[in-house]
Order: sequence, then C-alpha cells, then structure tokens
Amino acid sequence: MKLSDFDFDLPERLIATRPAVPRTSARLLVAEGDAITDAVVSELTDFLRPGDRLVLNDTRVIPARLTGLRHRVSAQGETQAKIEVTLLEPRADGTWAALIKPLKKLKPGEEVIFSADLRATLQDVRDGQGHLAFNLSGDDFDAALNTAGAMPLPPYIAAKRPADAQDLTDYQTVFARNKGAVAAPTASLHFDQALLQRIAGHGVDFTHVTLHVGAGTFLPVKVDDVTTHKMHAEWGQVSAAAAAEIAATKSAGGRVIPVGTTALRLIETAARNGEIAAWEGDTDIFIYPGFRFRVTDALMTNFHLPKSTLMMLVSALMGQDSVRRIYDHAIGREYRFFSYGDASLLIPE
Repeated sequence: MKLSDFDFDLPERLIATRPAVPRTSARLLVAEGDAITDAVVSELTDFLRPGDRLVLNDTRVIPARLTGLRHRVSAQGETQAKIEVTLLEPRADGTWAALIKPLKKLKPGEEVIFSADLRATLQDVRDGQGHLAFNLSGDDFDAALNTAGAMPLPPYIAAKRPADAQDLTDYQTVFARNKGAVAAPTASLHFDQALLQRIAGHGVDFTHVTLHVGAGTFLPVKVDDVTTHKMHAEWGQVSAAAAAEIAATKSAGGRVIPVGTTALRLIETAARNGEIAAWEGDTDIFIYPGFRFRVTDALMTNFHLPKSTLMMLVSALMGQDSVRRIYDHAIGREYRFFSYGDASLLIPE
C-alpha cells in the first residue's frame, strides 16, 4: 500500500474553522454498505437500533497552548523573547513534555513567564521536545493553566485564526471528565445532552472509555510504504466495567459503535487477544487495510486529512473503494471537513 492510495483533493473552502451551531445541526453522511444517505446529526436515532452501544471517549482537553516571555540579561542589557509552548504530556518526574517555538531562544535553566501566577523553567531538550518544570502543581496548576492557556486547535485551524474563548467550549465534549488530552475526540463534539438522552430513550446504551489524544494525531505520514509508518503512542484505559458492557452487547447481537477513531483504536487495542478485556497503558496501534476488527461493528467519525493514518483506518473498516466513493460524495455535496466539520456514520457490510 502506497501513501498516494489515501490521497484526495480537498477544496480549501470545505475546511471548517468553527463548529455547527447547535452541535447537533452538523450534517451526517451515513454509509451502509454501498448506500449513502445525507442526514443531520440530530437524526442519528434513525440509524441506530435498540441494543446498539455507543462507545464514547471521555477525555478532557486541557488548554495546552501557552504564550509567554523569556527574559535574559546580557552585556547589551535586558532582552526578552516571545515563547510559544504547546504542552504534550506530563512526565513521571513532574515535568511536562512540550513543543517550544522558537526553541533556539530558550536555554536549559531559563524561565518563561506566562502570567502573574504561572511560569516554567526549561529543564532539558530531547528529540526536539522541551521538558518544562512549572512553579505550580495539582489544582493550582489547573486553575492557572485554565486562565493563561488556550485550546490547542489543530494546525489547519490555527493557521487560519487564533484560538479564542469560544473554543474553550466548542473544542470540548459535553461528557469530558478525565483531563489529559491535547486534541479533542472530534466526532464526539456533535453531541449535546438532549441528543444523548434521546439516544438512550431509543434503547441505545453508552460505554465510556478514556484515550488522551496527543498532538501526534496530527503528525504526517512521511513514508511511501504506509505499512512501515511508526504510530505515536497515547495513554488509554478500558475499565473492567466498560469491557464487560461491550462484551455483553456483542453477545446479545447488538452493534458496538465507537464514536471517533480514538475510541475505536482503544477498544481494538483492548481486544487484541480476540476478546475485549480491561486494559490500561500506552497504545500505538496502527489500523490500515487488512486489519481484523475484533469488536467494532460501525464507526461515527468526522472527515479526515488526505494521506493520514485516520484515512487508512476508515479504509480498513469500509474498504478503500468505498471510502473513495464516500469522500467523493462528501466533497461533491460540500460537507465540512476535519475537527470542526461534519460527521459520518460508517456501517460496513
């Protein structure tokens, strides 16, 4: 399989920079086998059956993008430099791994001041990432970060506009509870409480799992032979209760439908031995055509970047020819793409 097999031309105008309002008014492309139906997210119950189970990723996005100043005194006097930081993940030693721009303007031991309450010192640099030690921890750190930080919008949105206060709500799911992600599980952004209640009233069950989505989800694939691509790792957890719920639905003949590729990757990681089981750790599962799905029966997801690992994942589920038809239809009907865009419900034969 070549990287070019997962490429397509996307008009710039179809990249969404704001979500649909209300959330449930986003369009929904339903692909079941060869049939394609144009709908809206609020009509989701028309395509779900009593006994189905939606698997939701309850990770919570932190406002991981920070802008601060580095001060330095030299023979020429005091100078300062603007430093932009994107937090990636906390480390066992209490520091945070982060992307720092411009990294060359900051030396180990120097401090960056982000607000009156929040500052950090660069401890060291490894593999292009800085390790930052903050002056606060626990709830104090969370409070200061919520004040000083901005949502880490994906590069294709950030290139068009800066994050603002509206993104603090827009780029967070209504069921987010376990903080740690630096990117949202975006298919879940289409749900509000009223829709969740309507789905439950339809006889559909919910299971919550946690995968802390990392910035690596936006890394490009740089190899022509996609099977040699090395996936980034992300921390996730499937509880014993969640695994039991999914197994019970499978046994009863219901469909297990992850909402988002993150939830799908996590439950398939937990089912690598053939059956779903409790699991916790870092997953770097790479799903591309030829993958054998153990628990996933369908997928609700947004529309993905050309030549991305997520295009490979949906192609593994639906088949490459089918995905080409689906994306041709979506572009022809001017669906909105990527994180703030419209949704699809993919149901393989």
